[in-house]
Amino acid sequence: MTEGQIASSCAHKISWETELIGIKENVLQQENLTWAHYSEDADYPFPVSYWGTILDIDDAGHISVLYRWDPEHFCHFHRHLCATTSLVLEGELHVKTFENGELVNTTIRRVGDYAKKPPGDVHMEQGGPDGALVLFELYAPDGQLTEQLDKKGNKLRTLTTDQLRRFFKKQRAVA
Repeated sequence: MTEGQIASSCAHKISWETELIGIKENVLQQENLTWAHYSEDADYPFPVSYWGTILDIDDAGHISVLYRWDPEHFCHFHRHLCATTSLVLEGELHVKTFENGELVNTTIRRVGDYAKKPPGDVHMEQGGPDGALVLFELYAPDGQLTEQLDKKGNKLRTLTTDQLRRFFKKQRAVA
């Protein structure tokens, strides 16, 4: 290896390490994170109030996000278009799973519960009596993350990695 190649390799390593240090977070110290709040009006069919922050997103389609639910409140009804894993960090998460428009299962996930779901999972989550804090890892190599659904299961909008990248850039600028 020439001196130039060594210098280039060292510069790349330093840049990479700095980038990794820049995204290092203690996700249990929530006051240090920048949150987006999602909610609906009181006339919505169910109480929606949850918060999200993007921890990391890369060019390959790997995304790390943290969501927290207010007590007894839901997120929007949605379908995952990518593989998703999750880990409950605080509280309880009540997951209501649907098939062909019908509720088929409700699972209560507690602190430490880990789940891995393939694309196509249709559900809505609800915070337990004390809310919930959940770490999600998504892998969307095609850029397709979720579809928000109406109460009949019709697609309202699609969330993509490009949209999250734009939001992540804004989120980091605020932090």
